[in-house]
Amino acid sequence: MSGQRTIVIVNAASGNLDGDAKVATIRDAFTSRGESVDFARVQDYDSVEAAAKAALAESDARLAVAGGDGTICGAASVLAGSGRDIGIIPAGTFNYFARSLGLPEDTDAAVEAMLNGTPREVNVATVNGRMFLNNASIGAYAAILQTREGTYKRWGRSRLAAYWSVLKTLVTFRAPLKLTVEIDGQQYIRRTPLLFVINNAYQLNEMGLNGAEAIAEGELVTLIAPNSGRLGLLRHAAALALGIAKPETDYEMVSGKTIEISMKRKRRPVARDGEITRMGGPFTIRHAPNPLRILVPSADATAVR
Repeated sequence: MSGQRTIVIVNAASGNLDGDAKVATIRDAFTSRGESVDFARVQDYDSVEAAAKAALAESDARLAVAGGDGTICGAASVLAGSGRDIGIIPAGTFNYFARSLGLPEDTDAAVEAMLNGTPREVNVATVNGRMFLNNASIGAYAAILQTREGTYKRWGRSRLAAYWSVLKTLVTFRAPLKLTVEIDGQQYIRRTPLLFVINNAYQLNEMGLNGAEAIAEGELVTLIAPNSGRLGLLRHAAALALGIAKPETDYEMVSGKTIEISMKRKRRPVARDGEITRMGGPFTIRHAPNPLRILVPSADATAVR
């Protein structure tokens, strides 16, 4: 028993459990170990940021976030660079960020890992100053997320509902984007339905893609889908989902430290870790100057994420 109180920022809407059940499960994991815990319940990105600011003011408390990638991202936008160690309790649908750090998805095991974890500095990235942990994109993926929210409201949150949203969106998606993309000074002019920037080697491996070496070297990986029409887009998306995508056939991959994206239409929905924000271009994507300090199992303190 440490005697240190933990404040858990918990998103009642993420994952499959309802809010009360989620809080009860987390509370049991702490109290069974003789640990004191308080909760800050949040519902959206803005309330996550506000809760993180309030928690940060509690200088004697341990800080933790329970939710999916979007919830963790919202808290990270406040907590990055604070020097405070942060515990993660995975409670979303995919939990790419937590899984990339070797954190268990079981709540009790995640609390145990946090209480006995080792701090690890983790690079995060920004698009026009707005943070993301794993990925940011424009084009079809933002449309998929908009469809997904409607699907979740009707059928509940699940990976099956997420995959159905992909299929439903790609069947009707039409307009490709005409982009000028500059990566570390090299310019690319492309017509594409989707541009995806990844800051997570684990996610690349899950998708059957190369690029982990670039992440390890401090670069961001950009995937540009070819402009091959609606059926082609479905084929490329299926190849990515099944982990059988082929370079230059299903995507173009370029890595670098600074990515500049411009297009004729200045304002667009931008997806960041599953959350959508309408932003004005041009778009500058780079690593944030300050890392997060995440409590991870000691065996995963230095592995590439």
